[in-house]
Amino acid sequence: MSRDDFGGRNRPLLWGQIALITLCAYALAALVWYFPYPSPLIKPLLPPKQRWPAMEVRDWVEEGQFDRDFARYFARDPERQVPAAATLVSPADGILQTVDYKDGVTSIVVALSFWDVHVVRTPLAATVKSIDMEGSYLERLAPKAKFREMLFLRGKAAPVEAVITLGTMRGDIKIRMITSYWASRLKIWVYPGEKLAKGQRVGRIMLGSTVIAEIPGKLRLDAPLGEHVSGGATALSFH
Repeated sequence: MSRDDFGGRNRPLLWGQIALITLCAYALAALVWYFPYPSPLIKPLLPPKQRWPAMEVRDWVEEGQFDRDFARYFARDPERQVPAAATLVSPADGILQTVDYKDGVTSIVVALSFWDVHVVRTPLAATVKSIDMEGSYLERLAPKAKFREMLFLRGKAAPVEAVITLGTMRGDIKIRMITSYWASRLKIWVYPGEKLAKGQRVGRIMLGSTVIAEIPGKLRLDAPLGEHVSGGATALSFH
């Protein structure tokens, strides 16, 4: 066997090794270039919170320019199976953060993250009575204690919010769609006089925010605090 024959037979192996080394070099360069965020090579393999870290999303908001894949993910609006037996369903996706009873009203606070569906729904069948806008922007990166205090303010000292008043079989309830520093817009999809089925969409908040449902009476919820709930799908109460 000649040397040329030997080299010819091993040429595919040589080119394969060169291709592998080139790919590894590219992967390493991508890791360094995109650090501390994940490189495009591994992003599709990661869950949403790791694929688009909170710090990176905040940077996009500051710059006014979003990653296209994240924008498509954030804009999702899945259909939900509304539980018929429940008397009350969650108004939004997020963490069931607080349930407060004061002055005859139970306030249910759902905290939304960057990775939650941001479509807001009515927790009960209702008729829209009014839609009001009020408040000023939340302080950026406010301490948790101050943020909690601001949630229950009213008027000019409150965060920017849309307050949707609904007439229901339990009396008038309010859905408060509250912006955060990073949430610059609210979209309302209903109008006064419109009749809504339980779990029907009422609007959308842009980016991480908070939704509060204020319901007359003292409610005992079946869902525990700290649980992740889904708007229109998670039963909060059977009572």
